[in-house]
Amino acid sequence: MSQSIAAPASAVTRPRMSFAWLGVMPFLLFALLFLVLPTMQIIVGSFRNAAGEFTLDNIINLFQPSIMAAYWISIRISVASALLGCLVGFLMAWAMVLGGLPVWLRSPMLTFSGVASNFAGIPLAFAFLATFGRLGLVTLILRDWFGINIYGMGFNILSFGGLTLTYLFFQIPLTILIMTPALDGMRREWREAASILGASPFQYWRMVALPILWPSLLGTFALLFANAFGAVATAYALTGSSLSIVPILLFAQIRGDVLQDPHLGYALAFGMIVITGIANFIYIWLRARSERWMK
Repeated sequence: MSQSIAAPASAVTRPRMSFAWLGVMPFLLFALLFLVLPTMQIIVGSFRNAAGEFTLDNIINLFQPSIMAAYWISIRISVASALLGCLVGFLMAWAMVLGGLPVWLRSPMLTFSGVASNFAGIPLAFAFLATFGRLGLVTLILRDWFGINIYGMGFNILSFGGLTLTYLFFQIPLTILIMTPALDGMRREWREAASILGASPFQYWRMVALPILWPSLLGTFALLFANAFGAVATAYALTGSSLSIVPILLFAQIRGDVLQDPHLGYALAFGMIVITGIANFIYIWLRARSERWMK
């Protein structure tokens, strides 16, 4: 009868910490210093007063009419830019993947989308002021060559519509980047099977393609909403204080110009974290559902 021989203690291999962890240490340190710790400070500060005592007054003060109006304008701009970004970006992605455009166009379009989706802040605000401002290039061309005065028709780059238009510059490319893989996952067999069963192209998209792509579209909308809701540099550089939205109120609080109450500023930031957190959770959940469909 064979007997099992226990290995000597010296022969037992002990797990060693991989040096590969050193490669992610800068990322972990960056996330800790600029994401985790500031978020914890905002959450704790939202429930403290100037004396460091626990209070709910800061959260209650968020329901002031001026602050609620700022949240409402921010939500409206985010919804408008997300809807238009999803619509235009999806149509552009469809034209590139399934619409029969030349194959060579795909690489430069995706490259530009990758750059434009991260182009924001002061450079983007200046670009749109130089293009659609009162003395902007497009404004003057439309006025002098075609007799169309867009400012006389009510357009203003420093308004709700102007800020929404500016946000579309990075919302549309972001939609293209997200929806292109989803459209690539649409199998040709699905269209062929629908055609064999007598479905028209409209019926195929209404009953097959769109239900499959719907989680990706909703997830993209949620991500674009969060992306626009948290944008501060572009909005402040473009409109200054002429448009009262939450990021501008928060920026003014950080500078100490308006609210003069840092803990109310923490509460403002906490409200933004809650709203963007919900939007990102919806995006992650719908993205997971979409990936299961594609498999």
